[in-house]
Amino acid sequence: MQLWYLINYAGIKGVFLSKRLGKVESYKLKELIFVLIILILLLSAAAIFIFREIVQIYILVGFFALFVIILISRYDFLLTLKEYERAVVFRFGRASRVGGPGWTFIIPVIESAKLVDLRTQTLDVKPQEVITVDKVVVTIDAVIYMFVKKENDAVMKSVLEIDDYRKGAEQFVVSSIRDAAGALTLSELISSVEKLNKEVKEKLEQITNSWGVSIEAVEIQNLTVPKQISDAFSEQKAAEQKKLARGELALAHGLEIDAVREAAEKLSDKALSYYYIRALERLGRGKSTKYLFPMELTQLASSLAGGHKNNANVEELFKKYAPAVKRILSEKKRPARRPAKKKAKRRK
Repeated sequence: MQLWYLINYAGIKGVFLSKRLGKVESYKLKELIFVLIILILLLSAAAIFIFREIVQIYILVGFFALFVIILISRYDFLLTLKEYERAVVFRFGRASRVGGPGWTFIIPVIESAKLVDLRTQTLDVKPQEVITVDKVVVTIDAVIYMFVKKENDAVMKSVLEIDDYRKGAEQFVVSSIRDAAGALTLSELISSVEKLNKEVKEKLEQITNSWGVSIEAVEIQNLTVPKQISDAFSEQKAAEQKKLARGELALAHGLEIDAVREAAEKLSDKALSYYYIRALERLGRGKSTKYLFPMELTQLASSLAGGHKNNANVEELFKKYAPAVKRILSEKKRPARRPAKKKAKRRK
């Protein structure tokens, strides 16, 4: 037991002595480094004093290089502009020139630049709810196609005359659509969408000309109508189409009747007689027991029954229809042929 206590005491004391010796060595190392730094500073001061003229030049060059590096890192002194880009350059706050396309040099601190895109820009106007004259709420969604003109004057105007020409054009279109659509009924609005597009475009062009911006088109993309009203419009259109279809059908029937009348007027008595005979032949071929006779035959029958005085007409009718009547009667008197029955063979 005592041996164990002696071992623990010796181990603890050894650890304490090692920590103490390590701290002493670290203190000595720090003192040595401090002395070396002091010596380097003294030698540098002596060298500067001895070679002060040369050192001054190097110091000035170093400060100038540091200043240039700061300017380059903080400011863009060289702009690379693409074919569709321009830069409005300001010098001491005043618009001095338009740069681009290609390289454009900017003097740091003195000059600044703002980029302008010359490509056609698509501006989607948010859907707007409009109340028509007949108190119907419709939703209108429009789109604007616009671009900045390539002339330097127009490029400067797009920056100097308005803060954001895109936002200005959008707000103007929204107000114009509300004013124009609010003065129309729903049916007038639906039928005059193209007219409304043209009207809004003309009004917008009058404003954007002073901004250096050109308007390609203003298009109303969607015109959303409540479902009940759209169903009523569909039924109305269907009824109109049915009315037109019936009118066209009646007109076609009228044309057909006129054509038959014209053809009948051109037929001669011989042609009519020929058609009568053909009709009688077809009736004779059938199995019907009823016959339809032309009006002239009925007149012939009445003449025979009542003793018609005009014998010339009667004789003429007899000559005309006698062959046809004989043929019909002869065909009706012929007995129908019965199919031959096969004799049954007797079995022996």
